[in-house]
Amino acid sequence: MKFIFGNLGWKLLSLGIAVALWIAVAREPELATSIAVPIEFRSIPDDLDIGSNLPDHVRLEVRGPSGRLSHENLSDLAVILNLSDARPGERTYNIRPSSINLPSGVSFYRALPSQITLRFDKLLTKEVEIVLAPYSKGPPDGYRVRSYMLEPAKTFIRGPEQRVKSISHVTLDAVDLSGVISQAEFQTHVNLGDPQLRLEVPSTVRLKIIVEKTSQKETK
Repeated sequence: MKFIFGNLGWKLLSLGIAVALWIAVAREPELATSIAVPIEFRSIPDDLDIGSNLPDHVRLEVRGPSGRLSHENLSDLAVILNLSDARPGERTYNIRPSSINLPSGVSFYRALPSQITLRFDKLLTKEVEIVLAPYSKGPPDGYRVRSYMLEPAKTFIRGPEQRVKSISHVTLDAVDLSGVISQAEFQTHVNLGDPQLRLEVPSTVRLKIIVEKTSQKETK
C-alpha cells in the first residue's frame, strides 16, 4: 500500500500532465506536407558499385498532427535503401514506409518518384595517365611552354566497371601561366570528369612548367 500511495501528489500531477499533453496532441489538426529528403544506401556488396546516375532526392508526402510536421521534427527524414541483395544489372526499389525513418506520429502517404531504378556494375580499379589540361591563361606574349613534368604522372581510378573501362586518361585543373617567364611549380588536382568515379590515391599533383622565349622566326 505504501508503494501505491507514496508520493501520491506527484503521481497524480504526472498523470494530469500526461493526460493534458495527450488531449493537446489529439486536438491538433491533421495536416499533410511535402518535403524533399536525401537517399541513403546501406549494405552494398563490396564487389559492386552503382553505375547509374543517382537521384539527388525523393519528395515525400507525409501526414500527421501539425506539431509533428515542424522542420525540426522532419530534419532527419531520409529514404534508406538496403542494397545487400544487389547483383550486377538493373534493380528497381519501391519506396515504402519501411524504407523511411518516420518520426513518431507521422505517417507516409506517397513518394515522388515511387520507385528508384539503379544499375549495378562490378567494381574495377585501373591505372591511367594524367594529362595536362589546356591552360586557363597561356604564357605572356613572346613565350611558349618548352616542357613540363607531372609528379605523379599516373593515378588509379576506381568505380563501376563500364565507366572505368571507358576512361583512357584523366586531366588536371587548368593553371594560369600569364605571369610565368622562366619556370613555375603548381600544386593542382586531378579532374575525373565523372561523379561516379573516384581516386584511389590523393588527387594533388605537382606540376612543373618551363617557359622559354620564342624565336623571332616563330613570332613573324
